[in-house]
Amino acid sequence: MTSMLLHPGLLLVAAGVALGALRGPARTVVALAAPLAALAIVLASPDGAAWHGHYLGLDIVPLAFDRLSRLFAFVFAVMAFGGALFALNQPRRLELPAALVYAGSAIGAVLAGDLVTLFVFWELMAVGSTLVIWSGGTPQAYRASLRYLAVHLLGGVLLLAGIAGHVAHSGSTAVVHFALDAPAHWLILAGFLVNAGAPPLSAWLPDAYPEASWSGTVFLSAFTTKTAVYALLRGFPGTELLVWVGLFMVFYGVVYALLENDMRRILAYSIVNQVGFMVTGIGIGTQMALNGAAAHAFAHIIYKALLLMSAGSVLYATERRKCTDLGGLFRSMPLTTICGGIGALAISAFPLTSGFVSKSLISQAAADLHLQWVWLLLAAATAGVFLHAGIKYPWFVFFQKDSGLRPPDPPLNMRLAMLLFAALCVGLGIFYQPLYALLPYATDYVPYTGAHVVEQLELLLFSGLAFFVMLPLMRRTLTITLDVDWFYRRLGPMLLRGTGSLIAIAAAATRGAVAGSVGRLAGFVLRFHESDGLLARTWTTGGMALWMALLLAAYLVVYYI
Repeated sequence: MTSMLLHPGLLLVAAGVALGALRGPARTVVALAAPLAALAIVLASPDGAAWHGHYLGLDIVPLAFDRLSRLFAFVFAVMAFGGALFALNQPRRLELPAALVYAGSAIGAVLAGDLVTLFVFWELMAVGSTLVIWSGGTPQAYRASLRYLAVHLLGGVLLLAGIAGHVAHSGSTAVVHFALDAPAHWLILAGFLVNAGAPPLSAWLPDAYPEASWSGTVFLSAFTTKTAVYALLRGFPGTELLVWVGLFMVFYGVVYALLENDMRRILAYSIVNQVGFMVTGIGIGTQMALNGAAAHAFAHIIYKALLLMSAGSVLYATERRKCTDLGGLFRSMPLTTICGGIGALAISAFPLTSGFVSKSLISQAAADLHLQWVWLLLAAATAGVFLHAGIKYPWFVFFQKDSGLRPPDPPLNMRLAMLLFAALCVGLGIFYQPLYALLPYATDYVPYTGAHVVEQLELLLFSGLAFFVMLPLMRRTLTITLDVDWFYRRLGPMLLRGTGSLIAIAAAATRGAVAGSVGRLAGFVLRFHESDGLLARTWTTGGMALWMALLLAAYLVVYYI
């Protein structure tokens, strides 16, 4: 290795392992201090490869900094601190250690300077996130964690196969811009898209994330999909296919979120929707679009965590998650309501919030390239986001009809975490220049122009009016929505059971046929060889000689013919 610089990702992983043995104040100190220490290292480290080595003849760069990797490592460390603060009073001993390992692995993945290191942290991230889901402590969480792990192991296999093919062909492990000109590069893209929640496996996210605990979902919302966004930014900028993949994700998330009754599943589908905006920006591929995708990932981690903190606070206080069971909570949970509202405005790209200054970059990039249909679809999707996350979630959870529940706001640490992230959502929306300064490419874009602000307000106000006009249609009932996970949650087991039944029937029929054949063979043998059978009788010497002569004669006839 060429540097003594401490690896911020490994620091968090080590802190997570240590948390498993710590109790009391020491546990709290380590849980909060480790992310802050990682953040300090990220900010203080110079650009370039900090660690460098060789393994099996391959160049390995486990730690490297540039503007893009620093941006993602920065927000991951902030998220780890905010999530740990929110989860301090989580009684399950496994969750917080697993979450720090998860966060450290995500930081390690974005700071990896080679594909081998990226893959190692990629898989460690899958293990950490699976344990976070498992920590939900319910049978549903356990089963969801197994399905989640299966999908991500599939993605890991695709990624490993692609990396192996690329290294065998090029001899390089560097993380570079991959062209879709070889099967190995298609496999790498597929591995990245699995973690991004892209079709056809998007359903793993809303299947698994809502089954975690009230604090676990906060961690899950931040790292896996955004690490995949980073990998796509690094490996596939300007790949046109990603424009259409991203637009599919955008509308897939909107439609399913509008149909959903579970408040955390609404927000989980919204993650797919928001990642779709980022993937679309990556596909557009200009410097402004890539800046937009990176900025939107940064902003999304903050406001989505805030939304899920508000939902987690409701779940913590009421132990209910269905919109049909909630309502009127603003009366007794005012702080949670305000913070959830700020998160809802931010995800809707409302002016003076972080979502506005980040999403604007992507839309402007589409406009600059005269991609009219892409721009129009992104605008329509923005209205859809305001419908499901900007209005539906806070309206049905905190307002609508009074459910009669009067829980208080959550404990102090949870309130502080929400206030911190709410301040970041508003602060980044007003003072956006520091965020723009962190982006991978220099930009002089100004989001607050009169035309843009008025256009965005018109779009949001129209979609808000549409929501209340169609409110009877928006009310949910105690139903579920079927997604493609039905194929491996329900159809798959049914096919396995059906196949097992067919195999059992075939085995029984085979056993019956074999038993019948053996019985018939035994009867045939006994007929000739039992005590009074034909071959068991006594034969005279003359008779035997006659039969031998006849057989020899028959043989001669056949031979000469």
